[in-house]
Amino acid sequence: MAIEFTKYHGLGNDFILIDNRHQSAPVLTPQDAERFCHRNFGIGADGVIFVLPGVGETDYSMRIFNSDGSEPEMCGNGIRCFTQFVAELDGDRAKGRYRVHTLAGVITPQRQTDGRVKVDMGQPRLLAGEIPTTLAAETEKVVDRPLEVGDQTWSVTCVSMGNPHCVTFVDDADAIPLAQLGPKFERHPAFPQRINTEFIEVKSSNTVKMRVWERGAGATLACGTGACASVVAGVLTQRCDRQTTVELPGGLLEIEWSPENGRVYMTGAAERVFAGRLG
Repeated sequence: MAIEFTKYHGLGNDFILIDNRHQSAPVLTPQDAERFCHRNFGIGADGVIFVLPGVGETDYSMRIFNSDGSEPEMCGNGIRCFTQFVAELDGDRAKGRYRVHTLAGVITPQRQTDGRVKVDMGQPRLLAGEIPTTLAAETEKVVDRPLEVGDQTWSVTCVSMGNPHCVTFVDDADAIPLAQLGPKFERHPAFPQRINTEFIEVKSSNTVKMRVWERGAGATLACGTGACASVVAGVLTQRCDRQTTVELPGGLLEIEWSPENGRVYMTGAAERVFAGRLG
């Protein structure tokens, strides 16, 4: 079966985008997605994103398979790429603002005049039962709680942006052995659905540096939901402002946790790389 695709990246977090509007289920299996994402034997990507018909009053639905075939609830960099892709598909009918159904709920991205995309990521979920994690009672927050990983005790703050995140603040993000620590955090027994892990170095009250190990994708150049979760964690622990720039290996994201409505807004780039056909 020949599959047409377009590849996009959001700060180096790259995705294969597939027009799946003709049916309500992805045209690929998780195993197909894993093969497509392979950087030696496939197209190469951190995940495959499908544009499906909308549900209810939404314009479209978004589904994503990670490079290991698992399916996350949502992806912040991915939805910015999704937005630019559907605008490309819509052509003259393209909207400035879309309502997108995801497994994490309805997300509302808006295309900006400077080419970036601003996304209303909704309100963060902070209770242990919402993450989920066993580090606290289900109705309690997990803020600066101890977590033993390897031979070290880490102080972690957990946030769900529709998908689970474990944020730990460090003196030097570049010094973290991500390939060794990332899998241990991801599959720690305290996180029954596995976890995305962010290591955050605070450079100033409104600038942080982030390295990330993504659940199902490993080390990536950027993670939009992780950047949002990290700023939320920084505010909860009084380490950063509600408007903070997050420096990722792939570039910058502007994050705001609004004090008025409690919603998190993410603004960043999403760029087309190339299109092709496989199979």
